Amino acid sequence: MAKYDDIKDLFIKKSIMFVENEPMSKHTSFKIGGNCKLLAYPNNTSQIQDIIKICQDNSILYIILGRGSNLLVSDSGYDGVIICSNKLNNIKLMSDAEIYCESGVNLIQLCNFALKNSLSGLEFACGIPGSVGGAIFMNAGAYGGEIKDIVQSVKYMDDIGNVYELESSELDFSYRHSFFEDKNYFILSAIIKLHKSDQHNIRSRMNDLLKKRKTKQPLEFPSAGSTFKRPKEGYAAALIEQCELKGKTIGGAQISKKHSGFIVNIGNATCKDVNDLILETQKVVKQRTGIWLEPEIKFIGDF
Repeated sequence: MAKYDDIKDLFIKKSIMFVENEPMSKHTSFKIGGNCKLLAYPNNTSQIQDIIKICQDNSILYIILGRGSNLLVSDSGYDGVIICSNKLNNIKLMSDAEIYCESGVNLIQLCNFALKNSLSGLEFACGIPGSVGGAIFMNAGAYGGEIKDIVQSVKYMDDIGNVYELESSELDFSYRHSFFEDKNYFILSAIIKLHKSDQHNIRSRMNDLLKKRKTKQPLEFPSAGSTFKRPKEGYAAALIEQCELKGKTIGGAQISKKHSGFIVNIGNATCKDVNDLILETQKVVKQRTGIWLEPEIKFIGDF
């Protein structure tokens, strides 16, 4: 613990806000996860560089966190530093149809900003509870739209503190994938390219999609959204139902009775409950259909 005391002193010297031994159940949409040694909240690029350098100089692991909407954190927590982007939440118009937004901006906030400025193209993201950085990281999408369709460029920091900017065409976007997926890089900001439209039509489209989301998805329970990626051979939810797994429960984790593409926390679920249910679902679907379901959620900590 002495090493963490040294890191805390360095964070204080650099005016970096942090909390220690923070339950990650408070920072994930699953409401699951043990404690993180240190959870840091940088508010500018310089502080992010400082945190990365401090961690590397002290041989401490670190990861980046957005809104925690696509994560399953181990019950034993994370033995390292988690760098949270929540304080990076600036958003502004760059031109009539371009929005600059930092990575910590909530997607719902971004959708409302676009609506206010009569900009269309983001309606598909209305109701997705993630951050801009997280959405870019996984090329989030819904209802026929994906982040890749609207991102013009992204600024990021690599794992030694260098800052770069890439155009959308350089980000290797594909289904639930981007250039960032296998890298511990910090997405700093993005330029979003939309188009002018009638505000009433934008609002109507957003309301329609929100209604559809509430009707079809189990929003009444904590979850990490869709549990599995869409396989080439069909849809994960349909395959799970075909295998009669809808409603299957392990501990406090359940394959949603409302939408079998979701595993939900029906009450005090542990990471182990969810992970065991994921593994069981994969095994049964593979045995009965020959198709392996790949998780869409990211796993943090020891499993």
